[in-house]
Amino acid sequence: MRIIIVGCGKVGETLAAELSQEGDDITVIDRKEDKVERLCNAYDIMGCTGNGAGYSTQLEAGIKEADLLIAVTGSDELNLLCCLLARKAGNCQTIARVRTPEYSSELRYLKEELGLAMVLNQELATAMELARVLKFPSAIDIDTFAKGRVDLLRFRIPADSPLDQMTLNEMHSRLKSNVLVCTLEHGGEILIPTGDSRMEAGDVISIVAASREETPFFRKIGLQTNQVKNVLIVGGGQISYYLARLLCPAGIRVKIIERQMKRCEELCELLPKATIIHGDGTNRQLLEEEGIEQTEGFVALTDIDEENVILSLYAKKCGCRKVITKVNRLSFDEVIDSLDLDTRVCPRDITAESILQYVRSVKNSIGSNVETLHRISDNQAEALEFVIRDNFRMTEVSLQDLPLKPGILIASINRGGQIILPRGKDVIREGDTVIVITTRKGLNDINDILQIK
Repeated sequence: MRIIIVGCGKVGETLAAELSQEGDDITVIDRKEDKVERLCNAYDIMGCTGNGAGYSTQLEAGIKEADLLIAVTGSDELNLLCCLLARKAGNCQTIARVRTPEYSSELRYLKEELGLAMVLNQELATAMELARVLKFPSAIDIDTFAKGRVDLLRFRIPADSPLDQMTLNEMHSRLKSNVLVCTLEHGGEILIPTGDSRMEAGDVISIVAASREETPFFRKIGLQTNQVKNVLIVGGGQISYYLARLLCPAGIRVKIIERQMKRCEELCELLPKATIIHGDGTNRQLLEEEGIEQTEGFVALTDIDEENVILSLYAKKCGCRKVITKVNRLSFDEVIDSLDLDTRVCPRDITAESILQYVRSVKNSIGSNVETLHRISDNQAEALEFVIRDNFRMTEVSLQDLPLKPGILIASINRGGQIILPRGKDVIREGDTVIVITTRKGLNDINDILQIK
């Protein structure tokens, strides 16, 4: 696809890297020449310096031939204007990032009236992901499929777990739980496990399960399933606002510590059920006064990664049951991984994941498209949901006879609302939706899983 990205900030750079790697023809637009030049050199893409909402700039970037324009500048209004002009100038599909809370209730209207393919609010999407984890704190990450009927949960095996030294075959026979282990992370490596794969304390595993099966499984392995009762959030930005708005109605007590008095006053008006504290969230004495040792959930959402990491380590030391860390820069991934920070979140990756899902769906012109896409295990693997159309070559063939490529697992089949965790004799039928877990990148169609010459 020919794709134009307006805005070379964190999200724009992530999209340029991801989409160019997928083989798309990428052109970036930004007012700052040095940013455009750096991305062009780093990812072998084209670039234009100028106003992305300018007609001449879009023409220079090739809007007439473009299939998609993605506007991710720091201004919502500029993003919407870029998309409106692109629809008129090139008649291409458009995606706009819209972050302002005042627009959050109007996203559907904006999408319909401006003819947008997608409107993204990355702060709201991030908050929704954090809220899911705080309501099920034993999990590191939770991703949903099949319109909420199936979850993919990632968690670390504790030292005293019955799963320690157990093979997957033994787990199924002993625990009698209807879950499927789909990834196993050990010693920094991730693999798609087999029945003989042995789990160890400290390993991180991902399971696929119908929503009703999750709680019984976690109880059998001794992990807590109740949501946290209270949450302390450091940083009063937009993610914090959206998160508090999601947690308070669920009966979770929320405290937010924010440095700026003006922002505290705004939050007090917007979040009457939350407690807003004016102060420095990195002040140890303040954290102790606000009861960090009695806090079950701790979320570090400042704009400085280093602060977030240090605060999260301190919260873990204080015994917080669930700790979440926002990390924007991923330059020191290996160092951060070694710190065992519980749950990490990167807003720009959440945005890139949504856009990549849409792009793959559009690129696939032969039928079975990507309905849902989630990156798992720090982007080392993907979980994709496909709809099975009449073009799939292997319907009614038992899974044990499917010629699957290495690094691919069929994790779930949704057949008319019935969730099937597949075994060797199960088959895929037209009309099913299928969840595929893979360590291979770039699957666009369900037929891509097959090793057929």
